[in-house]
Amino acid sequence: MTISALSSSQYSDAPPRKSAAFWFRVHFFSSISSSIVTIVGAALIAWLVYVVGSWAFINSVWTSPTAQACQSVSGACWSVIYARAQIILFGLYPFDEHWRSAAACIVVVVVVFLSCFPVFWTALRLSMVWIAGAAIFFTLMHGGILGLSVVPTDRWGGLSLTVYIFASVCLIGMPASVMLALARQSRLPVVRKLAALLIDLVRSLPLLAILFSAALIIPFALPEWLQGDKLTRVIVAFALFFACYQAENIRAGMQILPAGQEEAAKALGLNYWQRTSRIILPQAFRNSLPPMINQFVMTFKDTSVITIVGFFDVLASAQAAFGTAEWAPYYIEVYVFVGFIYFVFIFSLSRYGAYLEKRMRIGHE
Repeated sequence: MTISALSSSQYSDAPPRKSAAFWFRVHFFSSISSSIVTIVGAALIAWLVYVVGSWAFINSVWTSPTAQACQSVSGACWSVIYARAQIILFGLYPFDEHWRSAAACIVVVVVVFLSCFPVFWTALRLSMVWIAGAAIFFTLMHGGILGLSVVPTDRWGGLSLTVYIFASVCLIGMPASVMLALARQSRLPVVRKLAALLIDLVRSLPLLAILFSAALIIPFALPEWLQGDKLTRVIVAFALFFACYQAENIRAGMQILPAGQEEAAKALGLNYWQRTSRIILPQAFRNSLPPMINQFVMTFKDTSVITIVGFFDVLASAQAAFGTAEWAPYYIEVYVFVGFIYFVFIFSLSRYGAYLEKRMRIGHE
């Protein structure tokens, strides 16, 4: 058989390429019942799109400074966002200094964004980025230098406070979670049992109880010089809660590693810290990446709990935005706006987690 005949035979035996119409028919109209479900589902989706679109866009009011223009329409009153956005985003922060809160929020977002790139994944570079970001954030928010007026932490609020608490909890909690996971895997009985006791004790308590104790009860048990301000105590308590849950995720990733890897590392003459930093922890992070990303997502959502202990995060500021009689009927629009803010941050975290899973899976293969 000639090469041309062999090639034509090879191509003739190849399965025909399926068109988009064929795929659509197989997946959605393969039977009578499937066709009925497809038609009913498409009609329901079209109805929902029409109803939501009419409410949110077609019959809505966007830029009226007062609520009077919203009383004559049947759609959404986005004017509440237009008129009360500064309260939602900045909370109790002084009105004339809102630019500082906005700039501080941008600084934190930029620091987190830079930390996501592999080029910064070294201890020195990450430390420099986070130390510089923390210094700039605190300078902008607190003031007291460079001609900036002092704004105490109890006046901080809005989106910048939410982002700051999330970043601080993760910054403090991640190293603590690694140390707790290693302590619970330690061969020293006292260290292992104390770590297990702390983790189990914290995980058995609700986050609200821990934050409430840090904000209101701990000052009665500590001397005044050791108390710190309320925001610091809340962040440390929140970070401890985060670290205990994250430590269990990391420990689960360590436990599924074959014991032969550590034994081989010992045979090569590596000490404990070399084995842990170069062999055990990298694989443990890769194995436990999905629950770790999920813990980050839950932490960002749990920042709304700080409202209970007297801080005006973005959700509490949103509630204050429609707290007047004029804007009270339009609370749905405010919650939709705040939900969109949470969606942007959480969706970004989940997509970055998917990127990390793909990157580590490729490296593993």
